[in-house]
Amino acid sequence: MDRVIFGDNQFFGVDHLSDDKARQKEQRFKDTREIIRVLDFAHEAGIRTFMCTTYGRIEEICEHFRNNPAKYADFKIYPCMPYAHKYANAVTEMGIGGTLRHFTGGVMGSIARGGMAVVQRDAFKMMQMLVDAEMSMFKGVNTGVIFLQNVVTDLLLGLGMHDFFYEFSEYVQKKYDAEPGYITMNLPRTVDVLHGLGIENPIVCASINKIGFRMSGGLEANEQALAEQKVRAIAMQVYAAGALRPQEALEYICPQQGIESIMFGASSKDHIEQTYELINSLSPEA
Repeated sequence: MDRVIFGDNQFFGVDHLSDDKARQKEQRFKDTREIIRVLDFAHEAGIRTFMCTTYGRIEEICEHFRNNPAKYADFKIYPCMPYAHKYANAVTEMGIGGTLRHFTGGVMGSIARGGMAVVQRDAFKMMQMLVDAEMSMFKGVNTGVIFLQNVVTDLLLGLGMHDFFYEFSEYVQKKYDAEPGYITMNLPRTVDVLHGLGIENPIVCASINKIGFRMSGGLEANEQALAEQKVRAIAMQVYAAGALRPQEALEYICPQQGIESIMFGASSKDHIEQTYELINSLSPEA
């Protein structure tokens, strides 16, 4: 994986410190052309990986990439699924059965005669169908890693349904020639479980920052997991929602063992360039 990964929170109105700024971002990025403009800033700065949830307008971005293959030949997209709000809204509008039919298309029709009992008996198959539904928009785009969102990862952890992690891993490797990734708010526990399933040196994206913001288990346990466990970690929320200045935050993050990549989001050209340069200058290999 690349050392620097560009995130997408800013594109759908996420700002942990200011509701006003969040609304401004949401309004600005209602136009997909604005999202592409910022992605071009990142690409020009030297960033080659974009990590995104599977919300609707990502399909338009993928189409733009497909229509401009020479420009984006070296640009990767890492899908993160599922986009929970999309499914929650669909269930509200169409019910559970309607949502499954909508997102799995013709595949759902093949088991329709068996009813929901078939779905309940074959949860792994349903997982595969939903992955396929999410991945359909990324056809022809370089998707080297496919992630489970933390809302699913942490729910499965809590329920003890760990076999899903293994099945997800096997499926994305065989079907999409991609590596599995897991987003979580509990890095130490996730790494332990994945190792127990035989998933070696897993890719785990988690909150990692100097003050322990949203780091389940506490700062010390996370640092120990990074130092002692075989894991390819992606650090997110490195600024702790603005509580840390970039220099201070990255001076802590960049030397940490186990952190292969650092993800950040930004909406201005200057901020993207400055952050990219700062990460590279503070990283041990620089």
